[in-house]
Amino acid sequence: MATAKAGGTPHHHKMVIVGGGTGGLQLATRLGRKLGKKGQVEITLIEASPTHIWKPLLHEVAAGTLDSYEDEIEYLAQAAWSHFRYRLGRMEALDRQQREISVAPTYNEKGEEIIPRRHFHYDTLVMAVGSVSNDFGIPGVRSHCFFLDTTQQAADFQRQLIESYVRAHARGKPLARGELNVAIVGGGATGVELAAQLHTVSRLFTAYGLEVKPADIKLSIIEAAPRLLSGLPSRIAEPTERQLRQLGIEILANERVIEVTEKGIHTHSGRFIPARIKVWAAGVKAPDFLKALAGLETNPRHQLVVRPTLQTSRDDHIFALGDCAACPWIGHEGTVPPRAQAAQQQARFLYQNIRNQLAGKPLRDYHYRDYGSLVSLGRYSTVGNLMGTITGSFLIEGWIARLVYLSLYKRHQIVLFGPFRTAMLTLSHLFHRSVHPQVKLH
Repeated sequence: MATAKAGGTPHHHKMVIVGGGTGGLQLATRLGRKLGKKGQVEITLIEASPTHIWKPLLHEVAAGTLDSYEDEIEYLAQAAWSHFRYRLGRMEALDRQQREISVAPTYNEKGEEIIPRRHFHYDTLVMAVGSVSNDFGIPGVRSHCFFLDTTQQAADFQRQLIESYVRAHARGKPLARGELNVAIVGGGATGVELAAQLHTVSRLFTAYGLEVKPADIKLSIIEAAPRLLSGLPSRIAEPTERQLRQLGIEILANERVIEVTEKGIHTHSGRFIPARIKVWAAGVKAPDFLKALAGLETNPRHQLVVRPTLQTSRDDHIFALGDCAACPWIGHEGTVPPRAQAAQQQARFLYQNIRNQLAGKPLRDYHYRDYGSLVSLGRYSTVGNLMGTITGSFLIEGWIARLVYLSLYKRHQIVLFGPFRTAMLTLSHLFHRSVHPQVKLH
């Protein structure tokens, strides 16, 4: 909303959104189409990557069953279509008195600076920087494990996987112990879904001619809790675990990792799991730079503490949403869980709250609604529970659950592209899959 400066010059409200994940990109898109298009607000999205992909899809990128180039969104194009500005870079500092953020220089692969350090003034700042894997300080994790926080990390894992299969196929002699074993640390949704996808991929590699003996391949999930999917109801976890065991995936519950080496994983019970390929999916935290960011309040997981309005506890001009926000779960103990559905809800809620703030209206409180949980085992099964205000919670499985699972992504696309373009993208995707391999082979 345009206001007047001291000298009478119109001043457009400057809004900076840091982070282009699910919540940040949806918020920028909604605000841009409503306020940016009319020139009422100048909206700038700061993001360290040039492209966006829905984070719940990263396990498919890692397995190679989804080509990231097919589903990724170019921020620059999305900004042009949706009337906001996109700036490539990574936030490094905040000056709350001057209402200014600093963005670190950007370098190319040769180490050459292509974008210098910049400063962006804001009237309203929204932090939506998501989460990163939490290694809990365990020795060897950072050195020897893959993470699935970004598209690049998922692509690096997929490249290592295909190279291992190609090497084993070409060698024509017995493999070293654990050379094709994949150990996944963390039995949450990401670890479980990745394991199922990798089981599919091992069969597809064979079908495409990379012949490797099944006995040379072992998939393991290592979980510190007594069972998989400890954060979800047992009626979801139990059928999921049965399905994984039927596929031959080893499940090691009640095993806490104490060290990771090049050759495998050591647990507190004295067990050693040989695996050359290791994935860490055992928990998340907010990025470390938030811990000491201009005196803003954070919790032990470095999340910014926010009030129910999503304003940070120490600064009314700064909001936070998604995984990086510790938001009270009204009516429940604790905070809103770091899940994609929460980020989507908060983006929609904050869009309206910011409009209220600009119009001088009172801000509302955010109430998280848990719509249930779904876990996809790829071609094998999908299981979950749906939450209804009238029916309560009920279990769904099979193709119905699969359709609901896919609809979550379609809703994300509809916010970004609208119903018509989403329908066209879906048709294009179906045609693409009909003429291309079911798994990425390079």
